[in-house]
Amino acid sequence: MKLVIVESPTKAKTISRFLGKGFSVESSYGHLRDLPKSKLGVDLENNFEPQYVIPRKVQSRVTALKKVASKADEIILATDEDREGEAIAWHITKILNVGNPEKIARIAFHEITKDAIEEALRNPRTIDMKLVDAQQGRRVLDRLVGYKLSPFLWKKIGRGLSAGRVQSIALRIIVEREEEIKNFKTDEYWTISALLAKKDNGTEVIEAGLYKINDDVVQKLGVRTGEEAGAIANDLRTATYAVKKVERKELRKNPLPPFITSTLQQSAAQRLGFSSKKTMFIAQGLYENGHISYMRTDSVNLSKEALDGARLWIKSNLPAAYSLETSRLFKTKSRLAQEAHEAIRPTRLDANPEAIKLEKDQYKLYDLIWRRTISSQLPPAVFDATSIDIEALAKKSLYTLRANGTILRFDGFTKIWPTKFEDKEIPECREGESLALQEIKPEQHFTEPPPRYNEASLIKILEKHGIGRPSTYAPTISVIQERNYVEKQQGRFYPTEVGILVNKVLTENFPEVFNIQFTAKMEESLDKVAEGEEKWQSVIEEFYAPFSRLLEQKYEEVKKSQVVDEKTDIVCEKCGKPMVIKFGRFGRFIACSGYPECKNTKPLKDPPKPTGLKCPKCIEGDIIERRVNKRGRARGKIFWGCNRYPDCDYASWTNPMTVTEEKKDSQTQTV
Repeated sequence: MKLVIVESPTKAKTISRFLGKGFSVESSYGHLRDLPKSKLGVDLENNFEPQYVIPRKVQSRVTALKKVASKADEIILATDEDREGEAIAWHITKILNVGNPEKIARIAFHEITKDAIEEALRNPRTIDMKLVDAQQGRRVLDRLVGYKLSPFLWKKIGRGLSAGRVQSIALRIIVEREEEIKNFKTDEYWTISALLAKKDNGTEVIEAGLYKINDDVVQKLGVRTGEEAGAIANDLRTATYAVKKVERKELRKNPLPPFITSTLQQSAAQRLGFSSKKTMFIAQGLYENGHISYMRTDSVNLSKEALDGARLWIKSNLPAAYSLETSRLFKTKSRLAQEAHEAIRPTRLDANPEAIKLEKDQYKLYDLIWRRTISSQLPPAVFDATSIDIEALAKKSLYTLRANGTILRFDGFTKIWPTKFEDKEIPECREGESLALQEIKPEQHFTEPPPRYNEASLIKILEKHGIGRPSTYAPTISVIQERNYVEKQQGRFYPTEVGILVNKVLTENFPEVFNIQFTAKMEESLDKVAEGEEKWQSVIEEFYAPFSRLLEQKYEEVKKSQVVDEKTDIVCEKCGKPMVIKFGRFGRFIACSGYPECKNTKPLKDPPKPTGLKCPKCIEGDIIERRVNKRGRARGKIFWGCNRYPDCDYASWTNPMTVTEEKKDSQTQTV
């Protein structure tokens, strides 16, 4: 009997369908060995040797696997082919402790299909220790940062806080964006456009914007005041207008490459409203049930079978104009696409999503993946673009106005991958043709601060700077929310008081550890371990020696009262000592300065902030902004409610004053 071990019961069930008699498929239910929770679990005196243990919750699974393995003629490890999967396979070999190493084989595949499984069984390999070492290096590095810095935060701020190598960088990015928004200074600027009619046909109107004054191009902030805009508008009202230049050209927009982990999470957030955690959970189910290829990847490559399948579907279902002469290939941008060798794609490209029985959210994500894959093999969308420069000869200056128009001529890949664009047609004009002025439109605008991050844009910035890897984006975003460091309002991340303070303490005291360049460098070092160019112990040693010295120094230098304690005029009713404002995991609270002798605490109630809006429920009350003071997961979270509570119980997590940041309209004023 041959024993096949995978990490997921769903994956085991799917693989069982493709294997005949003589095979038994079992699941490890994830990792069977890990570092202990109760202590550091890393031998600092012995080259950072990890001290792995078998968690109590998996003991019964280990016993069951040992029993089955003892009766097997061959053990086949079929865990995922990435660093995590390779490490799980290695840990299984250590637990089973099979005397004959030839009895164990490692197979890997990027999709769970009959052909892929059979091909993998024909080509077994040994465990790739370079990938295992890269995973061990990451695990030890993250353990050292978390288990050494978290107690520092407990002592200097409050218990229950944690620090993480990647999560703290994500927090820093969000906090710095909030500071950028807070310090943003709005600038006024004006744009000026003209409505011009053809003299031979007054119904055909061209809208053109101011492009040049004399020979100088007008920049975005080139016209700063209403007085300046008014003077230009008045001058333009005296001008004569004629077409100076007409330029027509063809524009081509190529399709996007098939999904990698980060782009799948970004598109699912933008198009489906899925969180990264939800996206990966659904994608995991689709993969384990054999519907898509492996979903943790940073490669945009498609296999020959996938390319042939896409070509066949396109040829069978679309007109000939949509078929390419040769398949389109994409090149991976990352230096090392180590997580897998292929992009995320359906295992069956010859059938529409409707042909597969899926749950509602599974269907939505599968449809997104299917469309992205098929569209990557379709022709570009073709547009006819027209640009018209109009000369305006006025009393004071010579002006150039420009009108741009674009019309879709061939939809190409957008037939399968819907893309937003707006046709803007410009009337036919000839050079030298005179135009009649109908209206001058000066408009006032104000610059806006950069938007707060949503899940898609946060993942994009993490990927851009090389922070984390495909498997880390979703858990990183989940952790900073679960730790109450950030909260999500209308899809955007806002740092909490606790998050701002934790970031301040970490970045001020450990600037070399918690910066983007250092974290990206560590990821590159782990990539080199995966390539066999570096030893993981050397990477850890280079980091830990200066880090441990700095940490010891900061324990002495940083005083808790300097970080968080604020004096108040409140006197403790239990012991008579003054009370101070302290920080805990859920934010600020009032505590007796006589702690630990006196443990009296009370919530710190922030004064409600008026919004100027009337309550939509009772009409009489006003909407105010408050924070949740009760203990629990929502403690410290902002909500909006009626000031007549409890007479009116209206409350909402949604800020009634917030305009969705993607849809903010510029303020306008006409001169």
